[in-house]
Amino acid sequence: MLFFNKIIYFYYREYKLNLSGFQDILTNIIFFFLSIFIFIFSIGPDKETISNIGLGIVWTLLLLSSTLSLRKFYQDDFESGNLLILHLNGFSFGFIAILKTLSHFFFVQVPFLISLPIASILLNIASDKLIYLFSSFAIGSLILSCLGSISSSMNLMNQKNFLLGSVIVMMLSIPVIIFSVGVINFEENFNSLINILFGILLIVFAINPWAGGLCLKLSLENS
Repeated sequence: MLFFNKIIYFYYREYKLNLSGFQDILTNIIFFFLSIFIFIFSIGPDKETISNIGLGIVWTLLLLSSTLSLRKFYQDDFESGNLLILHLNGFSFGFIAILKTLSHFFFVQVPFLISLPIASILLNIASDKLIYLFSSFAIGSLILSCLGSISSSMNLMNQKNFLLGSVIVMMLSIPVIIFSVGVINFEENFNSLINILFGILLIVFAINPWAGGLCLKLSLENS
């Protein structure tokens, strides 16, 4: 029961931190919509063209927007000593990676999920495809959070080049984007493609606490 209370307190603390840093989340959302407008202006007024490539634009911008928050995934807690405090309170490094990943999903990815209907209107995406977009993003965004956890924990050991983590996330996200867009464009293969996405999620979710936790441990030992 005490351990469960510690988890509740952890997420309450994450909620307070994200609420106080709401301007960062708002900046990500603004960046997302401004990028959509830039794409629309560069493509032109042809609604059919925008509709055809709209899904690819959404997923590309969702990936770019989510990488904006990667630097603060662990960095603030690492510099303030909260990661060490969490470990001393009985959380393993792997479990800390899982908790931070779910926190990133709830407080960074879910706002994007809520804004998808507005983005689909701007990009002239058919309303019947919106459910497929929600389904693919719900799974794909959690995959991106797991990849972000791994790359951000690696960044703690490489303070000189923070772009490395973003590059890693973008490279490993290519299959996610391919299958996520495929889920929306090929409704007849929906179940098969969703199962592939879910399989990728299980793989990265299993790797995350091992790889991310190891990097957190090495970073704290070498700090």
